[in-house]
Amino acid sequence: MITFVPGPHLLDSPRGRAWPAVPGTGPRGAAGPPPATARVAVVGAGPAGLAVAAALWHLGIEDVVLLDRDGRPCGRFFERVDILGQRVLRSPYEHHPGAEGHRDCELLDFARLNWSRLTPVERREIRMAQSGHRSVVPVDVFEAYCAHVAHLHHVDRNLRRAEVTAVRPAEDHVTVHGPDFALTAEHVVLCLGEERRPAPAAWWPEGVVPPGVGHWDEPVPEDARSVTVVGGGLSAAHLLANALRDGRQVHWILRASEERYQCADVNASFFRAEGRARFDGTAWEDRLALMRGHRRASVMFEFRPLLEEAEQKGQLTVHRGRAVTAIAPGRAGRTVVRLDDGGAVPADHVVLALGTTVSTGERLLPPGVVAPRDGWPDLDERTLAYRNAPRVSAVGAAACMVLGPAARNIDGHRVATARVAGAIAARLSGAPVEAERPAERTAARV
Repeated sequence: MITFVPGPHLLDSPRGRAWPAVPGTGPRGAAGPPPATARVAVVGAGPAGLAVAAALWHLGIEDVVLLDRDGRPCGRFFERVDILGQRVLRSPYEHHPGAEGHRDCELLDFARLNWSRLTPVERREIRMAQSGHRSVVPVDVFEAYCAHVAHLHHVDRNLRRAEVTAVRPAEDHVTVHGPDFALTAEHVVLCLGEERRPAPAAWWPEGVVPPGVGHWDEPVPEDARSVTVVGGGLSAAHLLANALRDGRQVHWILRASEERYQCADVNASFFRAEGRARFDGTAWEDRLALMRGHRRASVMFEFRPLLEEAEQKGQLTVHRGRAVTAIAPGRAGRTVVRLDDGGAVPADHVVLALGTTVSTGERLLPPGVVAPRDGWPDLDERTLAYRNAPRVSAVGAAACMVLGPAARNIDGHRVATARVAGAIAARLSGAPVEAERPAERTAARV
């Protein structure tokens, strides 16, 4: 049997191209502090926040304020992308449609409109998408598309650069607090994304993180001649590729017995309605089992030829099936990673690519509102509102135990947004909101 392995040239789409300005586009964030009131406040202007704002606009709700610490649409998202040197997105064109039910301009449409700016390889990926096959999306196209969506749905004029420190729900409103503002809204949507996963405390024998250790979303020092990467996901693959390109000696520590190459961390079925249906009415323990079994760290196929060749040439050493037991300072300013087989891997710099953890809202909401179970918030199955705060909803990874593992991906944001925006529009119009029935809640939580 012949297995098709895409070449690494797909990873090299241009970055930083000049795209035509959207007519009438002004500053990327309105000047001044947040207003005192709004009908809806969206905390976070990443891909999820952008989707929510677009959907609400289509439903006639324009009194929306987006609060984001970066102050530009998807700013933190692209900052992390650029630190990794990432040129393409893992999610294919088919997982980037516009707001659910309002297909004004999808990502594939936008790419075709800018056909003349694309490379031959990028054009071939569009043809692949049109034919129903897996495709690779350039970061440049996605960033320009986000700017287009932000302007089209008035996000650029409704966005405020602000740090949110607390969200306080009441019976008939929600107050969003920052260091220098307080905004009262009828409904709040938390689009908080994910934070990097911390290393186990046992890894630090001296109780502190050595200076030669960094994380996947931090730059690697230019003077590091050797780099050790810990982790088996896509971020780790980008770090490895960058280090190899720069001529460094590279070690890769994998807890798994072998690296996993596949299109996505999530089984493709969960991006479809039948996959999400596996979570509807399913007992909690069964959902946990599905999450554990169907979301595992993996690397895009395109990295395979590059990494296999580097290993054969001795530029890359892979430590498969090895767990880290400690990371400590070594000789001559180096850092040593100790493994469970007694081995030790010295390097000038160690990068931890351990994945991410879900931002549930617990840091912002009062005690008792999130009511987490196994790390997941207690959300209404139909509206994705917090059961203990019906005027506050969550879109993004926090909805995984309702929508399945694809909730963490951009495609999942679209599905979550449709539920949240519809429920908010109904509430603001005075129509009854269909919440989850008690029997359904019991089945899901058993």
